[in-house]
Amino acid sequence: MEKRELFMSELRAIYAITVKDLVAYYLKPPNLSWGIFFPVTITLIFLLVRPLDMVALAPGLIGVAVLFGTTSMAAIDVTFERRTGTLDRLIAAPISIPGLALAKILAATIFGFMMAAVMLIIVTVYLGALIINWSALLVAVSLSAFTCSAFGVLIAVGVREVFEAQTLLNFFRFPMIFLCGVFFPFTQLPVILIPFGLLLPLTYAVDLLRFSLMGTLLLYPPLISASILFGYFLILYTATILLLRNRFR
Repeated sequence: MEKRELFMSELRAIYAITVKDLVAYYLKPPNLSWGIFFPVTITLIFLLVRPLDMVALAPGLIGVAVLFGTTSMAAIDVTFERRTGTLDRLIAAPISIPGLALAKILAATIFGFMMAAVMLIIVTVYLGALIINWSALLVAVSLSAFTCSAFGVLIAVGVREVFEAQTLLNFFRFPMIFLCGVFFPFTQLPVILIPFGLLLPLTYAVDLLRFSLMGTLLLYPPLISASILFGYFLILYTATILLLRNRFR
């Protein structure tokens, strides 16, 4: 009975922190407007670059929207709370460090779903993309959002200022755009760059999204790509827990 009460208390704490982050950071009008206009801006840029092949770019557009949306907002959330001391108080609250890390990741993941929804409306209504497999789409967006959120929280925990987090994130994010099959099929990469692309989680996210929207796969069967993405999430989540423990022990 005591274990059950502790478990329920942990769930309530995770829920409370997630809701607090959503209300305090993610659902503010400026952030919501950024969450809407960022995917629109990406689409317009790609329309100018490759106006005749937007349907093929749809999976990459969704993946990029989730990547930048989750990591950017997670960086703002965590670094702001580190600077104001809020994170220290949360560490001292009756919640485990794994629970706190999960709450931070959940808030960013929900925002990632919102970004994906906006981009999905754009690519289906205005660009003519079709959703072939809804189950695969849900799995792809879920795993992508969780993995990218964990990555954003991990980076943010390791720095103190927003600009430091964004600079470090960009060191990884921009190479991902060019190495993960966003602009062109992954198999068209130079042979020397393919091993680097295979090390990046966005590669598998875009491949799963391509399967859900176009019914084609360039790398592995959906189950393998999903398992790899889930593995990345577990690694990033575990690293976040260890870094939090090291920072606040």
